[in-house]
Amino acid sequence: MVWCKKAVISLTLVIVVGGLGCKSAVAMNLTETDQLEQMNRQSQSVKAVRQKSTKVKNLGISKAYHGHISNRPEAVNPNKGKPPAANNQFIQVQLLGINDLHGQINITRKVNGKPVGRVDYLAAYLKQREAENKNTLLVQAGDMVGASPPVSALLQDEPTIEVLNKLGFDIGTVGNHEFDEGVTELLRLIKGGAHPKTGNFAGSKFPWIAANVVNNKTGETILPPYQVMKVNGMPIGFIGVVTTETPKLVDPSGVAGLTFTDEVEAINQNVAELKRKGVKSIVVLAHIPGTSGPNGENPAGQLVDIANRVDDEVDIIFGGHNHAYMNATIDNKLVVQAYSYGTAFSDVDLEIDPKTKDIVSKRAEIVTTFQEGIKPDPEMKKMIAGYEAKVERIVNKVVGTSSEGLSARLNENGESELGDFIADAQRKALNTEIALMNPGGIRADIDPGDITWGEIYTVQPFNNDLVKMTMTGEQIRSLLNQQWSAAHTNMLQISGLSYSWDSTKPAGQRVISTKLSDGTEMDPNKSYSVTANSFLSNGGDGFTIFTQARNKEIGPIDFEAVVHFISAQPKPFTFHIQNRIHRIQ
Repeated sequence: MVWCKKAVISLTLVIVVGGLGCKSAVAMNLTETDQLEQMNRQSQSVKAVRQKSTKVKNLGISKAYHGHISNRPEAVNPNKGKPPAANNQFIQVQLLGINDLHGQINITRKVNGKPVGRVDYLAAYLKQREAENKNTLLVQAGDMVGASPPVSALLQDEPTIEVLNKLGFDIGTVGNHEFDEGVTELLRLIKGGAHPKTGNFAGSKFPWIAANVVNNKTGETILPPYQVMKVNGMPIGFIGVVTTETPKLVDPSGVAGLTFTDEVEAINQNVAELKRKGVKSIVVLAHIPGTSGPNGENPAGQLVDIANRVDDEVDIIFGGHNHAYMNATIDNKLVVQAYSYGTAFSDVDLEIDPKTKDIVSKRAEIVTTFQEGIKPDPEMKKMIAGYEAKVERIVNKVVGTSSEGLSARLNENGESELGDFIADAQRKALNTEIALMNPGGIRADIDPGDITWGEIYTVQPFNNDLVKMTMTGEQIRSLLNQQWSAAHTNMLQISGLSYSWDSTKPAGQRVISTKLSDGTEMDPNKSYSVTANSFLSNGGDGFTIFTQARNKEIGPIDFEAVVHFISAQPKPFTFHIQNRIHRIQ
């Protein structure tokens, strides 16, 4: 993993130092503060990093391992033969789409053992495809920002918007993470405006649409619900929607005063309006999950339901949110999703009949952005280097050294060594008996060797407050049973207790025994002090039992707790999985 990974990590602490509305902010040492002051003197655009508000936090939802799928069977042999010959009677249109970039403009990941990603490589691919068809539009399906690495996050995600502008995107919609810092900041990134940390910002050069996000005061959508774009004289209608689960996935203050209406109803309402205007080629940009096999087999997820229920005038649906592969035809609608983090894009080819102005054929390819065999775009590479230079000093500060790596990959019991380590750090930070951590909030591994601020920030980019609270033994047991729901399994990482579970038992009854760190059984009637991040504390990821906790007190930022915990370890330190979770069968 290159400099980019290390750079990502340091950014986090900058955010932490700046805006803690709690006592822990004062506890940061002068050396860290002095470094931030040097950054401020060096770059006006990072001038107020230390003042970052934490009233609204970036919040996480549990995903697959780091939200990145590295095993992609369809990418082994991407050359599937030439597409059918173009029909000269029709207008040939190309749509190139991405989803769930999450500000990872300088991050290299691996797919099938080979390096992928970084927007300078993505840019090279997109430009190559654009050159093949002058009738090309670039589209995005949400979560372009939020849970971003430091190179974007420390600069209020303005670098990511500037990158999308330079790439020449034509239209996009919002994802749940665009609301991480509230609707006001979202609209500033889109429409432009001043921020106390970064100064004036021009905003997005392309339109953003959202048909199902309504301002309760005005009764109007916060963004235009649709946009009609003409390509070679052919009108194409784009409608944007975001998952109605958004209020459960972000801090409530971030979406206060907003209603997220039913996606299908919003789509159909605007399809009807587009049809009245004579628009028959219609594309939906939907930050909604779905998946399929490499050849379109076994399509699943909410996108399937939406495709079956929306008006048949809809031709294509671009999905997102679950960072997966999808390329399937459902009810004669082409439905696609291109993984995440700029490691892939969707190439959709359309034919439009100029007489009827309707789409008469469509096909798609999901392309993984392997770095091998293609040169990065030089202009984009220069932009990335400029952003990295602004945050390099603070990002590369070494806070500890590990003799072995710490992986967040869960074992068969549902436990990981990095999960154990972070839970221990959180428990130590608030001096509680127990700590619980959601695995979706852990977005990277820690490699052996020196550990930088930037690396830790990459691991925990959400900047959640830690919360100290009181819960009974019975509540904690019920909470652990909430790990298994009808929708998914979500194994909390724990400190200060251990338990066994039985997969053959009914949901709600799978936890067999719970023991404290001294080996004694947890008393269901006794109260215990518990630490969790603010996302969980508010019932995030479906852990509603947390809302019953009492005596809640706000503590330091989760990232800060890990930094201090690592700083206090021997150099180098070794940490292994603690075997706190036991699967009986």
